[in-house]
Amino acid sequence: MPYGPAPEADNVVKAWINDHGGSFGHFINNEWIKPEGRKTYQTKNPSTGQVLATTIQGEETDVDQAVSASRKAYDSWSKTPGHIRARHLYSIARHIQKHMRLMSVVESMDNGKTFRESRDCDVPIVVRHFYHHAGWAQLMDTEMRGWKSIGVVGAIVPWNFPLMLLTWKLAPALAMGNTVVLKPATYTRLSALLLAEICAEAGLPPGVFNVVTGNGAMGSQLATHPDVDKVAFTGSTEVGQKLRRAVAGTGKKLSLELGGKSPVVVFESADLDSAVEGIVDAIWFNQGQVCSAGSKILVQEPVKDQLIMKLKDRLKHLRVGDSLDKTMDMAAIVDESQKKSIEEYVQHARGEGAEVYQATGCFPESGCFYPPTLITNVQTVSKVVREEIFGPVAVLLPFRTAKEAISLANNTNYGLAGSVWTENIGLALEVSLNIKAGTVWVNCHNLFDAAAGFGGYKESGYGRDGGKEGLFEYTRPSWEERLRPEVGEIDYKTFGSTVQQRPTMGNAPITEIPVDGIKMPGIDRTYKMYYGGAQKRPDAPYSRAIYGADGQVFGHVGEGNRKDVRNAVEVAHNAAPGWGKRAAHNRAQIVYYMAENLEIRRNEFAERICKLTGGKLGEGLEEVDLAIHRLFHWGAYCDKYGGTIQETTLYGATMKIHEPVGVIGMACPDEYPLLGFVSLFAPAVIRGNCVVIVPSEKHPLLALDLYQIFDTSDLPGGVVNILTGDRDHITKYLTEHQDIQSMWYFGSAEGSKFVEYTSAVNVKRTWVSYGYKRNWPDREEGQGEEFLYQSVQCKNIWVPMGDIFAN
Repeated sequence: MPYGPAPEADNVVKAWINDHGGSFGHFINNEWIKPEGRKTYQTKNPSTGQVLATTIQGEETDVDQAVSASRKAYDSWSKTPGHIRARHLYSIARHIQKHMRLMSVVESMDNGKTFRESRDCDVPIVVRHFYHHAGWAQLMDTEMRGWKSIGVVGAIVPWNFPLMLLTWKLAPALAMGNTVVLKPATYTRLSALLLAEICAEAGLPPGVFNVVTGNGAMGSQLATHPDVDKVAFTGSTEVGQKLRRAVAGTGKKLSLELGGKSPVVVFESADLDSAVEGIVDAIWFNQGQVCSAGSKILVQEPVKDQLIMKLKDRLKHLRVGDSLDKTMDMAAIVDESQKKSIEEYVQHARGEGAEVYQATGCFPESGCFYPPTLITNVQTVSKVVREEIFGPVAVLLPFRTAKEAISLANNTNYGLAGSVWTENIGLALEVSLNIKAGTVWVNCHNLFDAAAGFGGYKESGYGRDGGKEGLFEYTRPSWEERLRPEVGEIDYKTFGSTVQQRPTMGNAPITEIPVDGIKMPGIDRTYKMYYGGAQKRPDAPYSRAIYGADGQVFGHVGEGNRKDVRNAVEVAHNAAPGWGKRAAHNRAQIVYYMAENLEIRRNEFAERICKLTGGKLGEGLEEVDLAIHRLFHWGAYCDKYGGTIQETTLYGATMKIHEPVGVIGMACPDEYPLLGFVSLFAPAVIRGNCVVIVPSEKHPLLALDLYQIFDTSDLPGGVVNILTGDRDHITKYLTEHQDIQSMWYFGSAEGSKFVEYTSAVNVKRTWVSYGYKRNWPDREEGQGEEFLYQSVQCKNIWVPMGDIFAN
């Protein structure tokens, strides 16, 4: 039976646009603002090319006005009781439901996506987020005890899900007591402006949510504004890297949800017909303009040809056309420039000899459309396999074994999402756990809910949108104030350069030991580095003098360099898979054993602390006792922070897993040389990470004395690796290393800026002090929940059900 057209009327959108005279300004302080002398931008319907409205191209003074309004509103909004904030978010959700048709049609006309997707997916998820986060606002005082709001949030969102993605940032930010200035994408501004107007109608106080429109440069102006305390960005990896560099060293919190090349792994045990429908949702949903699009299909060899045949047949029945026609499966690409980019990728694949199949049976003759495309006979190094195309183009590769499938799935710089297709639940879960991505769906794809965080690993960014895990992106520890370090320009090429110390001859004490009445010279000891479970000499034959409180040379340590970093990172990565898979109870026993062995040498370590720092014996004993307490504290968390079951709208189980970050580089502070060292490495290793750690530059001997404790506590080699020398010199190479997943730095403000700036090279996570000296003995500052937050990354695995109550 042929389909007849079923167009959705656009009268309600035209009426709304006409009410504004076809022209929109910024929305600041619950008012429309149209500064004079601004250029304008025409928003067009990608399906028809029709001009919908004009919006203004803002300038820096407009950003200043919006941020100023937001800062003023923050003073009262942050002090508003959680219950009242909850009422406001609840009211926004209700008002969106009242305007649901208007919002759905605006989104489809503005972006080009099908009306069915806007109506059935995007807007319901928007409503769900406001309801869900109204609950978090209500419960903040109990569920987020010890955390507080950040301040003014600068939110920058892309054009593929304009309304949904801005809500993912707006709802948690408001719930936690922040105010927001939003910069929507250039192509898609109307739904953001409409939502701002609806929020005002719902009673949200002036200045709490403001929208400014402009070009890409305006996003940078918003991010770097001195009164913006947090930047929340969704977009391409390249722009995310630029933002990371732009705000480096400023004390701003940053979350990045970036690109992806998500695998769809289809085993021979899968229901192939279901898998085909799932692949359609994975890659051709929203014309493939989805950061989590399942654009890399991996299929087990015995069923490869059968799956390809079924996919091609299914593509013949996909209908491409006007976004407001409810019978359409795919609609328009957002802009001609994006369509051209997609065409170039496909042509490149043809040039490499790939087989390209395109379904053009039901395809419009005019408009910004691109046919659903399947590319086969490609290599793992092909451009279309490695890079994000961001269009309705899927590539397909075969695999033989589950191990090979995991290897192919993880053979990417990205780590946003993926899906696994099999009727074998044990296989599905094991593969899901081994795919390095923030979200993995089992026998489904592209399911989202406010109760489950969404975000990536590796170059797909860090931070989560949704769930309790997403609330930490919009809060800071209650004791912490926003730091505003004043750091000038840094020469990133020469940062951390070091030269050999002056000779210490004549300043080193000579030790003598009486043996049978004879004075014998003590055996000289130069402390070695420690990595791979063994003492190692430094790559270069250089040593560094360590002075005691009396100004005399107390000992010598190795001077680490980039080759030492290379060696230590290599052994850490070798140890990481086994350590991460160890039973949590086993990790706990090892950490408790460390505490036991440290207490045996309590007086020795206390005396060493006193001789190095000049403190009293009681102070040294207190630091050792606190270090033992920290080991017990983190040992207790080994098997108590593994994750939870998320209460999503899925009929099934959504499992949040707290996975290790990977290999973490650490640079310790000079103060509290034993306690600071323990406070940093312990929370990381109990959660399954391996660390390469630079101890106190002034007093590293206490950390080096610990490697005997590690050896006698059954700690596997490569889990904790200690490099000594100039802190900033070693930090430079740790931060630049592509296989370090996170860098913790507790040193100078200049070093903090360097770490954040340089981390953009592979979008590694960072945790820096900005030159602030923590009170390490304090429980909140020295062992708060933020240590766990920094030690894990959240993965959500979605497992649907339906065998019994499917109907």
